[in-house]
Amino acid sequence: MKHISFITGIILALLLTGGCDRTRMDKGYEYFPDMAHGPAYQTYSDNPAMADGKTMREPVAGTVPRHMVPYPYPADFEGRELAALHLQQQHLVTQRLLREGEGLYNVFCANCHGVTGDGQGNLHTSGAYIIPPTSLITEEAKAYEPGEVYHVITAGWGVMGAHASLIRPDDRWKIIAYIEEVLQDN
Repeated sequence: MKHISFITGIILALLLTGGCDRTRMDKGYEYFPDMAHGPAYQTYSDNPAMADGKTMREPVAGTVPRHMVPYPYPADFEGRELAALHLQQQHLVTQRLLREGEGLYNVFCANCHGVTGDGQGNLHTSGAYIIPPTSLITEEAKAYEPGEVYHVITAGWGVMGAHASLIRPDDRWKIIAYIEEVLQDN
């Protein structure tokens, strides 16, 4: 009996001291590696875990992110008219704001509307998207009120999807300032 408890004590001591790493360079043993090294999916890649096969998910209907106020106008003609009447540019337009707006425009808008705003973005000119996007430099587009453009970016219009979940409200105003001050003035 003494012999068994002595061997048990040695094994226990070896386990306790063998589990220590004085250099902290060894991660030790992983007992459940599938939890630490799960498969990652790229945003636009196929995902077999989802019923529709998509990795990128829409926010749950009716949820509101923290620090955000729900958009009060519906995605219809009346909502567009109300937005045109009530929404105004929220920022003082400066060169810095226009540079930020240009960067945001190039990320979110240029692929469809074109770098110059002429509606000839690479998604349309490559044939990937057959419906021509709206040109932002026509006289009709120049007549849009800033609130109306904000509404279109936020709620979508026609074949353009809503970008409210992609572009923060302040950033939408920066894009609008860039379109009005730079693209439409050229």
